[in-house]
Amino acid sequence: MTEVQDTRDAAPAEEVGENPLLEGLRIRRTPEACVLTIFGASGDLTQRKLFPALYALAFRDLLPPQFGVVGAARSAIDTEEFVERMRAAVEEHGRDEFRQDVWDELAASVRYVSMDFKDEAGWQRLIDALTELDDERGTGGNRVYYMAVPPSAFEGIVAHVGERREAEGWTRVIAEKPFGHDLASARALNATLAEHFAEEEIFRIDHYLGKETVQNMLVLRFANGIFEPVWNRQFIDHVQITVAESVGLEGRASFYEEAGAVRDIVQNHLLQLVALTAMEPPIAFDAESVRTEKVKVLKSLHTPGPKHIIRGQYGPGLIEGEQVPGYRDEEGVGPESATETYVGGKLYVDNWRWADTPFYFRTGKRLPKRETTIAIQFKRAPKPPFEAGSEDGLRPNVLLLHIQPDEGVSLAIGAKVPGQGMAIRTVHMDFLYGGAFRTGLPEAYERLILDCMLGDTTLFMRADEVEEQWALVDAVVAAWKRDRPSFPNYAAGSWGPAAADDLLHRDGRSWRRH
Repeated sequence: MTEVQDTRDAAPAEEVGENPLLEGLRIRRTPEACVLTIFGASGDLTQRKLFPALYALAFRDLLPPQFGVVGAARSAIDTEEFVERMRAAVEEHGRDEFRQDVWDELAASVRYVSMDFKDEAGWQRLIDALTELDDERGTGGNRVYYMAVPPSAFEGIVAHVGERREAEGWTRVIAEKPFGHDLASARALNATLAEHFAEEEIFRIDHYLGKETVQNMLVLRFANGIFEPVWNRQFIDHVQITVAESVGLEGRASFYEEAGAVRDIVQNHLLQLVALTAMEPPIAFDAESVRTEKVKVLKSLHTPGPKHIIRGQYGPGLIEGEQVPGYRDEEGVGPESATETYVGGKLYVDNWRWADTPFYFRTGKRLPKRETTIAIQFKRAPKPPFEAGSEDGLRPNVLLLHIQPDEGVSLAIGAKVPGQGMAIRTVHMDFLYGGAFRTGLPEAYERLILDCMLGDTTLFMRADEVEEQWALVDAVVAAWKRDRPSFPNYAAGSWGPAAADDLLHRDGRSWRRH
């Protein structure tokens, strides 16, 4: 995979002194000349993520010298107004200081086209803008098309783009999630894309795969001899995966009412984390090898039965001392809504490595805090002689991967408390990215946009990968249709419904402490 790192001579690096862990981080490739077209460019994603990511890449000289951006959307504005909006977005959401020289260079490459995606005149205006950038900036007909639009708009855009491919350049398509609404629609989208593009030209995005700690899981497992020998059912008792959000709908009621937690998080983010945790070592660290091993895990997952899957919906409660409304009281939500805002469950990976090892998962909105973690809990030491002297019951070892918000790895071990006697306490050996590398972590979209321009599909989902994820989710949703849940069943600010705790208690386990 491509390493994405800062290559500028920055003063802050000298102020903190030389860091030996930074050695080798400045090696990177520069993409070929190209134009990035963003469909749905007036939306929230473009302002919060995409343009701040482009600015961060420009800040680090990671964009090609011959580069252009075309925003395409229905908003009736011109290029000048679009550029001003994107500047404000970069200043508000960017992770780097705003430098006028960097922005001016990026802004000079930007065009905006107001268009209806079903209007031929609009498509002609887009072609004219792309041709203009080819002539002015030498982009050679190379195209990246980013579909930051609902899945319902994909088919028409893909057909137009596929029919107008430039003969002299390459074309790549980024499909933003959600990729379909169920297995049937995902298959239909895959078929539409396959009519016009090869699989290596299609980039189905899940921004979790661009997070440094998610990528680091593969390094942790396969670059360290101490972990791989114990990464199996003989030494690991169970795995817990938590994707928690403290926020509510944030104005996304129309989307969330259709998706719910199972389609919004479980189908993509959470199942990807399961696959990365459980996958076998790939024969090489290339796109096909990595994605093939993930698909093997997804094919091996048992669909959880009704007793092994929990759903919930939050009611009123307190978040950080502030009273918040219940889901049914949110703007745009009906008073009888049965949409789940919480999903918890137990999965089994039916293969030699993981037989009978449970993978517990939970995700929800209006939980006490925002956190995404993977906890690998090892089996207890056999017949430890210190049980009587332990202060906290001599808890089992846990390897905890913090994916957000504080990226890092923590290992819980037992240690003797100083003094007389043999009192034992659990302590933690911690690795934090910010402390070890003394540099800001790149946002996921920075890495993913750059990898697409480089043609590296490793961190993107393959067609069969998406379909396997939808197959499991469809089976869960089908079972839910047979009964109407009693909602709300957990208070905002709690860790979810009581049934989620009971799920682990029945197995003699409990959710990780917070």
